[in-house]
Amino acid sequence: MAISPRRRALSLAAAAALLATLTTVTLSSAPTVADPGPAYSATITRTEHGIPHIQAGDFGSLGFGSGYATAQTDICTLADVVLTARGERSRYLGPDGKYDDLVGGMSGTNLQVDALVTDLHNRKVVEGLLASTSAGPGAEARAMVTGYAAGVNKYLAEIGGSAGITDPQCRNAAWIQPNATPMDVWYGVYLANIIGSTGHFLQQIVGATPPSLKDPGLPSLATFGIVPPELPTSEELTARLTGDSEFGSNATAIGGDDSTTGRGMLLGNPHFPWNGRYRFTQQQLTIPGQYDVAGASLIGSPVVNIGWNKNVAWSHTVSTAYRFTPYEYRTVLSPFLYLSSNGLLKKVEKRVVEVTVKKTDGTLGTVTEDMYRTPQGYVIDDPSTLMGWTPLSFFAIRDANGEQLRTIDTFLNMGKATNVHDLLARQDAGGGMPWVNTTAADRTGEVLYADHSVVPNVSDKLAGLCMTPIGRVTNLLAGLPGLDGTFADNLCKWGTDADAQRPGIFGTANLPATFRRDWVMNANDSYWLPNPAQELEGYDRIIGCENCVRTLRTRMVDRYVMDALAQGKISPDQLAGFEHQNRVLGAEVMSENGDLVKICQNADGGDACPVLAAWDKHSNVDSVGNHIFEEFVKRLPKKGLLGQGKYWEVGFDRNDPVNTPRNIDEDNKHVVAAMRDAIAFLRSQGVPMDATWGSLQVSGDRGAPAIPLGGGLGDQAGNANALATKGVVANGGFFRPVTYGSSHIQAIAFTDTGVDARTILTYGQSDDPTSPWSSDQTALFGAKQWVSFPFTPAQIAGQQISSVTVTG
Repeated sequence: MAISPRRRALSLAAAAALLATLTTVTLSSAPTVADPGPAYSATITRTEHGIPHIQAGDFGSLGFGSGYATAQTDICTLADVVLTARGERSRYLGPDGKYDDLVGGMSGTNLQVDALVTDLHNRKVVEGLLASTSAGPGAEARAMVTGYAAGVNKYLAEIGGSAGITDPQCRNAAWIQPNATPMDVWYGVYLANIIGSTGHFLQQIVGATPPSLKDPGLPSLATFGIVPPELPTSEELTARLTGDSEFGSNATAIGGDDSTTGRGMLLGNPHFPWNGRYRFTQQQLTIPGQYDVAGASLIGSPVVNIGWNKNVAWSHTVSTAYRFTPYEYRTVLSPFLYLSSNGLLKKVEKRVVEVTVKKTDGTLGTVTEDMYRTPQGYVIDDPSTLMGWTPLSFFAIRDANGEQLRTIDTFLNMGKATNVHDLLARQDAGGGMPWVNTTAADRTGEVLYADHSVVPNVSDKLAGLCMTPIGRVTNLLAGLPGLDGTFADNLCKWGTDADAQRPGIFGTANLPATFRRDWVMNANDSYWLPNPAQELEGYDRIIGCENCVRTLRTRMVDRYVMDALAQGKISPDQLAGFEHQNRVLGAEVMSENGDLVKICQNADGGDACPVLAAWDKHSNVDSVGNHIFEEFVKRLPKKGLLGQGKYWEVGFDRNDPVNTPRNIDEDNKHVVAAMRDAIAFLRSQGVPMDATWGSLQVSGDRGAPAIPLGGGLGDQAGNANALATKGVVANGGFFRPVTYGSSHIQAIAFTDTGVDARTILTYGQSDDPTSPWSSDQTALFGAKQWVSFPFTPAQIAGQQISSVTVTG
């Protein structure tokens, strides 16, 4: 059943000390009062691979246990989240150091990050959201966040501060103290919310400069159609507006009609960084008789973000919807004056912030940065996306995720769901799903796909009325409407739906979703085709495209299910097996009629050609030929105005989206050149044509040994087990050290007797290279093995390696 469109501050440590003092003082004139005991108490039972199962009597204590357990295994990353949330990176790490969240979100210097975060603090943005009844969190979420900060402090106090940290990356760091506050956690959550919007434009916000004679800030002439080749392609502009194309995921849900169990099953695999802020940590959170959920949480989140309970399992994939819209303001007389709807001139607000920085001699100094705002948001200066600050106009972005702090509530309450309908209802009531789709399965055999994330309420009708000329170009190329800032407060203001959780975002009736009993999937393409038998259509363009080509990775995820169903219903073993088949759909498609080998021969590929002919078209560790293919497809021309990307003889057909485009043109000169260049590159690197993939691709996260890994290039090659190299790596002497991609993978099947939960955290539970849980699961991942995740008390007892009750 498809949902039809348009039917419609003291630190916690100091506070704890104060509380302890108050509860031990007895006034002579008052009767003795019994000590109420600690505010928090949680039992942390760790099972094999260091997985913590946290049990408590209330949500505050549950958060306390989560914070304590996360600090035990990931203190350096967790402390870095707090440091960033405070805007103090420059103070301790220097202003010129580089910050990169590795997901295409916030990237820049420490000074740039601190400038933006300091201005958020100065404007008390999070404090304001905490005071909001519609955009702020509820009582349980507040309790978990407060407890989480206390748990982190408890752990650090127990080990004697940073001197007790075993991870060499941050041992003895002066900036790590047992003084985390709930506000630190909330600012960390807020920064995660805005990675696809305000955070993505960090450099363009902090670096926004009014036009001058030396730098007029004019957009490319291509904006006006004068030099067509300079106009960015749709793919290029979309990438510039949204960030890293590798930041994504796969999720497949099999319903009772297509499963051997007659119940729902889910395979989820988010493709996230193996280092830094967006690592996952696994945990189970239990309040006996009230709450019981397991899965993975981003470091800094006290709640499970991707997981399951006894009745429903869910995963997430990054959505194509935009979280912001640019408003273009026409300037008059001065680059700081713009026209408003009442005919009066308004002045851009200049925000000046002072950032404390560590100077080269170790002393502290102050650097001043300025930014600019309108009532809609920060001014950006970004000619590469056609949104520069020119003598005629400038752009400011309104950020839908910058107007909410409901994310913790949303995930917390999803953990209470009883089925997929209840899961979506709870997500909608939360109104804080920041930038992802949801794919889910339940015990009754129903499955769900939905993009009910936070999306600005900009209908196609509103966009058509309000787009400026440049805004029409960005909409045409990338689906992002640029609106007229003159009327931002009235005619061109975001709409409000009656069924929306708060004003300014789409309500449920105007967002795509479907419930089915066969199967659904998503691999970061738009909502249009959650199942080849169902098209979701009629939604507004800002959410995503319809009747549009699917990536090879999406088609591979589809094919896994379709090929299996051609042989019968799918079992839990088969579903889990999809993860490690490591088929490369691009190679399968391009090898039709022997075309791949013909291309190699046309490129005078020599010994590479028989290797490609014998290749098994997989990316297993013992496969030979995958490296040639990956380097080839990375060099294929992109779709552009010159038509160089049209290297398929059979183009995309909306009536056959899983099988088109196909039949590569083996004689296309650009295709042949891509193969020639790929082979030349490999030879220049000393990589043998007959090398096994496992000798080239190994784990590369901090402290990891060189473990051979299967999987590989995602969208371009059509590999669902997507892996990549990004950021600082270990084992840099290898051709492909992996630091990105498949992360917390879960294969969940509901059975007549309970839950069959198989997981793997590809980089291990701990980011401390001295920990036994640093790369143990990486070795399992490389060997195509799973962890049997203990969920029931009996299963936990059977795998228990430690148990401790912590109080505070």
